[in-house]
Amino acid sequence: MRIIQNYIDGKSTAVSKNFLNVKDPSTGENIAKVVISNEDDFNNVVFSSKKSQQDWSSTTPLKRSRILSKYKNLIENNINELAELVSKEHGKTLADAKGSVTRGLEVVEFACGIPHLLKGEFSQNVGTNIDSWSVRQPLGICAGITPFNFPAMVPMWMYPIAIACGNSFILKPSEKDPSCSIRLAELFTEAGLPNGVFNVIQGDKLIVDKLIQSPEISSISFVGSTNVAKHIYETSAKKWKKSSSFGWSKKSPCCYARCKLRSGC
Repeated sequence: MRIIQNYIDGKSTAVSKNFLNVKDPSTGENIAKVVISNEDDFNNVVFSSKKSQQDWSSTTPLKRSRILSKYKNLIENNINELAELVSKEHGKTLADAKGSVTRGLEVVEFACGIPHLLKGEFSQNVGTNIDSWSVRQPLGICAGITPFNFPAMVPMWMYPIAIACGNSFILKPSEKDPSCSIRLAELFTEAGLPNGVFNVIQGDKLIVDKLIQSPEISSISFVGSTNVAKHIYETSAKKWKKSSSFGWSKKSPCCYARCKLRSGC
């Protein structure tokens, strides 16, 4: 049976020996096993992300943009494979799966324009002998926790922009359909992204809690249930992390919680 591990530092790896079955929703058949990461796996992914981010943040936006452009082309060339992975593990029709990948691809296309998007501002003489300017700088390590229903589109809402801006990114996908995230990471490496800038860690609540609690991670993005969104929002606020948390429930399907915190506010 196929084994799905983490994608850390440009390779498939895992310390944990605990696995969970991945099912084909159309048949109920077990088609793979995905690792449920432990604390050692988490420490490895943080170490890799922290190490790679220092060099990546000093890479010029133009060079980052060129890698993203190659990545966009690779996604387009492999879109049928990505759609099949989504369909096999989620249950979407191939047409729906391909459409969801395409929606994510639009964000990659947007991120290719990062040299322009990162431009700062300058205002002269805003006061007597005072000029004002702004610069945009990376946050460090960003993380994303994504749901079962859109295993390609929702992750691509998050990591292309974060990486284009000079951050490293840790993705924690749903353990129910983990393969697409791994393949997206492999394609990014193929496009020329340095190892460790984009890592994927599989897991359950243990990994989610560690992502929220870790002082090394400066920003958290989440899409999922309202209760979890509230928990991530509240915990991130206490830790002074930047956070965007999108949640829904049967009672409030459009529930939205978002928090952007800045040091000192």
